[in-house]
Amino acid sequence: MIQRLELINDWYYRDCYIPGMEENQSVEGFTRVNLPHANLELPYHYFDETAFQFISCYKHFFQTPQLEKGQVALLRFEGVMAYAQVYLNGTYLGEHKGGYTPFSFSVDQLLKPDGDNEITVVVDSTERNDIPPFGGQIDYLTYGGIYREVYLDLYEPVHIKNARIEPIHVLDEHKGLQVNCWIENTSLASAVETTLDIQLLDSDGKVVFDTEKTLTCPSGQSQISFQFEDIEPHENGHLVKLWTLEDPALYTAQLTLRTGNKADLFTTHIGFRSAEFRPEGFFLNGHRTQLIGLNRHQSWPYVGYAMPKRAQCKDADILKYDLHVNLVRTSHYPQSIHFLNRCDEIGLLVLEEIPGWQHIGDEQWQQVAQENVREMVERDWNHPSIIMWQVRINESGDNHDFYTQTNFIARSLDPSRAIGGTRYIENSELLEDVYTMNDFSEDQGTSYLRQPRKVTGLDVDVPYLITEFGGHMYPTKKTDCEERQIGHVKCHLNVQRDAFANPSISGATGWCLFDYNTHKDFGSGDRICHHGVMDMFRIKKFAAYVYKSQIRPEIEPVLMPVTFWARGERSIGGILPLIVLSNCDYLTIQYGEHQPLAITRKSDEFKNLPYPPFVINLSDFPPNSLGDWGMCWEDGIICGYINNQKVIEKQYAKNPLPTQLRIQPDDGKLDAGHKDVTRVLVSVLDQKGNVLPFADNIVKVSITGPARIQGPSQFSLKGGSFGFYVESFGEPGVVWVQVESEGFPSQTFTIDVA
Repeated sequence: MIQRLELINDWYYRDCYIPGMEENQSVEGFTRVNLPHANLELPYHYFDETAFQFISCYKHFFQTPQLEKGQVALLRFEGVMAYAQVYLNGTYLGEHKGGYTPFSFSVDQLLKPDGDNEITVVVDSTERNDIPPFGGQIDYLTYGGIYREVYLDLYEPVHIKNARIEPIHVLDEHKGLQVNCWIENTSLASAVETTLDIQLLDSDGKVVFDTEKTLTCPSGQSQISFQFEDIEPHENGHLVKLWTLEDPALYTAQLTLRTGNKADLFTTHIGFRSAEFRPEGFFLNGHRTQLIGLNRHQSWPYVGYAMPKRAQCKDADILKYDLHVNLVRTSHYPQSIHFLNRCDEIGLLVLEEIPGWQHIGDEQWQQVAQENVREMVERDWNHPSIIMWQVRINESGDNHDFYTQTNFIARSLDPSRAIGGTRYIENSELLEDVYTMNDFSEDQGTSYLRQPRKVTGLDVDVPYLITEFGGHMYPTKKTDCEERQIGHVKCHLNVQRDAFANPSISGATGWCLFDYNTHKDFGSGDRICHHGVMDMFRIKKFAAYVYKSQIRPEIEPVLMPVTFWARGERSIGGILPLIVLSNCDYLTIQYGEHQPLAITRKSDEFKNLPYPPFVINLSDFPPNSLGDWGMCWEDGIICGYINNQKVIEKQYAKNPLPTQLRIQPDDGKLDAGHKDVTRVLVSVLDQKGNVLPFADNIVKVSITGPARIQGPSQFSLKGGSFGFYVESFGEPGVVWVQVESEGFPSQTFTIDVA
């Protein structure tokens, strides 16, 4: 590629399509929008999921870029939900079925040499039976619109269409590279002599490896492969570092194809790591690594999928730095390139899955699904974070011919990664490398997970991974009572404990990370599946701390008692037994003026976890030291100690009262060049700084400057907190945000858009 032009600002949108729009440059009746864009902004809950299922039309005008003779221009769409027909200057370019993978069209012959060019995209966001994941019922919403970016990519006549750069011998002292290039020669010559420069650069831009190959490129498309057995030590003395969870070293692979005085560049990031699923577990760089993770839907309140780069990256950061998991599954479809790039950067492992949910359609449907596999692998095969291609439709039955093809496509395109495919049935045909299982069996007496051999029906161990558990077995709202929250916590504790205890289980990814909007056939009737360990605004429930507390305390000490600290919240009353999710060595708990009691014993029930929780019972307290029913309720203080030093503390008020309206914007600056967003959390706190769990205050938000609030500007808190997103317009300036709620002083903060 010689240049990428962003076509993301200044689109025109109309929520209908009238035949002939593609031939008419008029934008009368259209609304000016920026990408990513949702075809309809939705309520938080209780809406008709058919509301966004309609055909709409988008238009965009752009100037012809400077092209020399023979140069190639590709119009690339990263994601349009769910069926797109694309026109340029009134000429039909083609169609694409599927909303989760990219597609492109050659447009250099259609660009006007002088003047404006017009793109028209007709977007069908209905649930068509010929496109995965549709045809049956699905437990999530797909929304609509051009919800990812659009680019115009410019290439030389002889250019690299794609390249898979595979590190090899990664555990040897001297590492190697397998370079596979797909080259296209669109020049008039039947064959062209070219030179391919291959460079590997570290994060500081220093060259680690540099070589050159002379090629003869025939007309049309061709594939070439090179293998380099020893790429170090380089003359500058730099040695290649492994990509690890703690230090995810990334390298820039830069391929330059030179034809005469023309140069076409392909750039990608790679990491040197080995990822292997064995019957005895998962091994990263030769070391067994227990996988502990969560499933992610790429959806947000109001705008569905249509969130830009910052929000996508923020989700990866939440998983890695806030919840401290090491794995995410992209349920149930390929997700944003920004999310995957961030996983590469921070060291978060990924299972990537094709679109679908239980249903397998007819032959035409299956052809689209097979193309989804190809598009997914070809887009993402250089990401070191991705350790598995999941090529079965989530929770579908066996289909030998169909899944033989999906396995073949993934393996032929990328033999370096494991293949999996999520199932929920026992004795399923194993065509993949890993038996990936959604295990919702819950309590089996001695284990909350079925034994792998019982599930597989095989008399030998095979690589085995739990891809879902929990979820619909224990839906929990942030506003639910303490007993329900405890059950939710135990659900995740029990399964993760049993996964850690069984060496033949590589790990477990819980269902799921965030609550999400869903169809009427699922969820709690309000169009929300409350299955997440966080709500839709990424606010933690207690169960989130099951994961957060499994990190080494030197990285972050964690202390979260699973209680609202109220005598009458539970049946019968009291707060015992009290689960405290923590990675501390021991705790102290103080009730009122009584002496603090040391709690040194961690729960034997969860001893297989790296950091079992503390479970405090009545036997831990002297008589009358906690306050019986009818006595005065008192303040509480729980402290966590590491190496005999207090490192964290949680205080509770005996009489919690609304004391502070806390406003927490994630970012103080947004980018002006394109649509950008930041989240703002609003919470009512008591006098000890705790969120009041049942506060439902009305909050009003007003904004001035080059931004807007997504969704309504007035809302009520849910479970003492709620959120909103500030979305910039792609224009510079200062955004003033005012937040008001009765009983608290009005608060104002600013966001710089530059």
